[in-house]
Amino acid sequence: MKLKVLYLPRWYPNRYDPMQGLFIERHARSVSGYVDVAVLYIHQDYELKGKGIEIERFRDDELFQVKIYYKPFRPSIPIINPLLNLCRFIKYHYRGLKIIKQEFGRPDLIHVNVLTRLGMVALLFKWISGTPYIITEHWTRYLPQMENFKGLLRKAVTRLVIRNASAVMPVTENLRKAMESHGLKNSNYQIIPNVVDMKMFDIMENKLGNVKKNFIHVSCFEDKQKNISGILRVLKKLSEKRSDWVCQMVGEGIHLEKLISYAKELNIEGRSVFFHGLKENDDLARLMANADFQVLFSRFENLPVVILESFACGVPVLSTNVGGISEHLNNDLGLLIPSEDEGDLLEKINYMLDHHDEYSKEKIREYAKSHFSKEVIGLRLAEVYTSVIPNNQ
Repeated sequence: MKLKVLYLPRWYPNRYDPMQGLFIERHARSVSGYVDVAVLYIHQDYELKGKGIEIERFRDDELFQVKIYYKPFRPSIPIINPLLNLCRFIKYHYRGLKIIKQEFGRPDLIHVNVLTRLGMVALLFKWISGTPYIITEHWTRYLPQMENFKGLLRKAVTRLVIRNASAVMPVTENLRKAMESHGLKNSNYQIIPNVVDMKMFDIMENKLGNVKKNFIHVSCFEDKQKNISGILRVLKKLSEKRSDWVCQMVGEGIHLEKLISYAKELNIEGRSVFFHGLKENDDLARLMANADFQVLFSRFENLPVVILESFACGVPVLSTNVGGISEHLNNDLGLLIPSEDEGDLLEKINYMLDHHDEYSKEKIREYAKSHFSKEVIGLRLAEVYTSVIPNNQ
């Protein structure tokens, strides 16, 4: 009999955002060939009518998914309403767990993705039923630049959750060190990165009619983290030096309109810089594979999936040396620059424009396949699962 594993994700593709937490769904699908996987996802929805709750069930060849949308109390009454919402959050997880037990079976293991509240749910379930849990962490909040991991109660609860987990799996070594610096101790830390869909992202042998050299930036357009305004300033200077290039800006987010306006102010929007908005699946894969290289100028990161997707396309990456990026970005795969160094970014983009074709597309893609493919990550997850189940049942 296969092990039954229940995923509890904080972020997951949903009716409002099909890209949110997509990397968590890919983890779940990658290991589905070795174990039976169910997913329980709870999502706040202020627009719900009627009883204020909707339950969706999905089943395919790889996953059984239960998504519960509920209407929370608005935070108009401090302390009380947030506490009531926490109670609802736990209540609907309990309700979802009943559905999982009835239609999927009792899970042998719970896999929490992103702390802290879901860790509390898993810990309560462990205390009640004895079911072990493991944790995958993706969040940048533990990094020194963020200063978001605050509060005595939050820290105490998170330490308790981490201590009682059977394994903790950050996506980078850098994130592990950041978590441990906050006293989040566990004897079984293992680094397992994100998954890339190697079938969707592939080398494009014949670029789609590129007349000029073509590079790309893909992100969530949150400027504090991604420093896209810094990229735009550098591209303005680049446009004054040479005109044999275009930059494709792909994605959406809270600062998209502001950044488009800034590019217009710099007189580069629609001339050398083009904004495409959100692109998904095959559309995104084509844009990435058609690029000569990708540029990121983030102030803090773990290991962005877009870097791994570029690797799968055989496309080199120019990125700031932040978070866990340097753990996988070496000279065969692209270039690293210091964060905030716009002068070096300008110099390295100039270099990449003239030397991007010296990188081996096949070598870059092979690195992605051997480190981030569904087969590789799925097997590693399966090995962790079987190692933490009592008596390897």
